[in-house]
Amino acid sequence: MSKGVLTDITKCIGCGSCVVACKMWNHLEYDHKQPASGPAAKLNDKNWTVVNTCEVQDTRSEPVWRFAKRQCMHCEEPACASACFSRALQKNADGPVVYYPELCVGCRYCMIACPFDIPKYEWSKAAPQIAKCQLCSSRLAKGEAPACVVVCPTGVMQFGTRSELLQRARNIIQSDPQYIPSIYGQDEVGGTCWLYISDVPFAQLGFRTNLGTVPLPWYTHRFLKNTPFIALGWGALLTAMSFYIRRRKEMAENKQETEKELGDKHED
Repeated sequence: MSKGVLTDITKCIGCGSCVVACKMWNHLEYDHKQPASGPAAKLNDKNWTVVNTCEVQDTRSEPVWRFAKRQCMHCEEPACASACFSRALQKNADGPVVYYPELCVGCRYCMIACPFDIPKYEWSKAAPQIAKCQLCSSRLAKGEAPACVVVCPTGVMQFGTRSELLQRARNIIQSDPQYIPSIYGQDEVGGTCWLYISDVPFAQLGFRTNLGTVPLPWYTHRFLKNTPFIALGWGALLTAMSFYIRRRKEMAENKQETEKELGDKHED
């Protein structure tokens, strides 16, 4: 059964404990030039988790500060895995979208396919790989919550099965009018294992809100199902063109030989 994490934006104080836990568990370097928390925090090959600081308008239209933890969303039907022909990215049955570097060929199609702009490339390394949150898949395999969830001091994140978390989110929204009536990740691109609830619109927090509900692999599958027929048709066309070109070349050579023979006879 697919596991996930429910993040309550209203509880986050921006302490960065989740960032530290992520770096320690995944043995990631610290880089002061690339902060993992604050207004300029961005995901990269060293930051698999960041906490963005956002000045937004609350339900009373007053400016307030909110902190939004960002990481791989672990889509139910991941576009990155669908685009990866070497199967370096695979969706586990328990939720995580896991990267297997030994299978990666470095094409970076996953970076293009991801609707959340998550996979990053290790541009500074001689043998670069793709870098992204793994949802602590090794911990999940042992029934443990991700490292970031465990260390959070204010209970921002809740770990459990995706279906349970969705019901929990609905109950929270219905019981407290401060929350907007929306669960980010419930339907976006077919649904994600990382879910959010908030008291301010997600667009104000920098979330992409125009992704639609159709899983992106559906579009590629609809096209790729015709690939065998396209390949056969293209192969037949190339074969016919090759035969035509070869035949014209033979006719041109025969014509030259005939003209040469006639020329020789004329000289005699």
